Amino acid sequence: MRCTGVSARGIRLPVLSKGADLVTIVADELVKASAAPRDPFEFRDGDIVGVTESVLARSQGNYVTLDDIAEDVRRRVPEGDVALIFPILSRNRFGRLLEGIARGVRGTLHVLLSYPADEVGNLLIDPRAFYLKGGQLSGDLFGEKEYDEIFGRYPHPFTGVDYVSYYKDMDPGKIRIHFANNPLSALRFSKTVIVASIHARFLHREILGKAGASAFSLDQFCSGPLSEGKGFNEQYGLLGSNYSSETSVKLFPRESGRFARALSEELLTRTGKRVEVLVYGDGAFKDPAGGIWELADPVVSPGYTDGLEGLPKEVKFKYIADNAGDKSPDEAVREAIRNKGAMDRFAHSALGTTPRRLTDLLGSLCDLVSGSGDKGTPVVYISGYFDSYLDE
Repeated sequence: MRCTGVSARGIRLPVLSKGADLVTIVADELVKASAAPRDPFEFRDGDIVGVTESVLARSQGNYVTLDDIAEDVRRRVPEGDVALIFPILSRNRFGRLLEGIARGVRGTLHVLLSYPADEVGNLLIDPRAFYLKGGQLSGDLFGEKEYDEIFGRYPHPFTGVDYVSYYKDMDPGKIRIHFANNPLSALRFSKTVIVASIHARFLHREILGKAGASAFSLDQFCSGPLSEGKGFNEQYGLLGSNYSSETSVKLFPRESGRFARALSEELLTRTGKRVEVLVYGDGAFKDPAGGIWELADPVVSPGYTDGLEGLPKEVKFKYIADNAGDKSPDEAVREAIRNKGAMDRFAHSALGTTPRRLTDLLGSLCDLVSGSGDKGTPVVYISGYFDSYLDE
């Protein structure tokens, strides 16, 4: 009798560098781990392998320097003053990008920060102060002096960083800090606008474009190689990038879907089992203590195999058991699971199940299992995710 459900385990990999054959290395380590004396496991059809985007990008050598970013900004953006709107507050995710962008701008760079928090929940203003003192503001758009006088500095509660100063000090002679929540506020400073928002970038570009602005978003920079051997990402550009060094950033990986399919085929050849594969970045979850939404990548999974497309289709175990009627709860649950193929996802029996894409759920699980520190497990093997209460 089966007594367990879903299991997820981190798989250790050696330290990788540019040019590594990641398909072979991941397959080798998975097969080795499955037969290891400690925590062995079996490969089964429908199991899932998650590979973090970081190791794929590293194996591709997908890096750009700050000078590369500056060069692309100069190539695309007209001369003169530029407004940059709604970046997230992050040294890792945006600090180096801002430095590179500032180098490429040929005029003053007006940075507009959203308030009281950025797009993913990092606070610039103490929430209590915002509600109590927000009425003192002169308008929806205000400057650094008014910010200091009304609210005072609010260092990031986790890192202690004063992001107003941190971003301004990237180039104090060129960067001016402002605060706004309406993208059209950028037009007070320039008709050329760089949209640094992540998940709202298409909306912000559309609004600015209809207002007559020349609007660019981060996914348009470094979207092609500036020269042979240079890093790029044709779909996401600078979005999804991470700090690599004081002079470079690692971009989101290219051709993630192709890699996922190749690894799935390699595992089928070696194990005889059809294993699904996804490449994952940030999980889509919110930190309950700091209120920060972790998804600083443009998507949770930039590439995956076809079997991971779509939403889960599950019945709500508790609802069925509580409304069994003349049947026993166990019998009612088993019948509902057997008949769920014909169930509409809006049916009462599905109430409370999570209406999120499979790749978002699985990528979040992988991100939590692998972590972002020194566990050394950038690969996650998931068993039983698609199983139900009826499966043995």
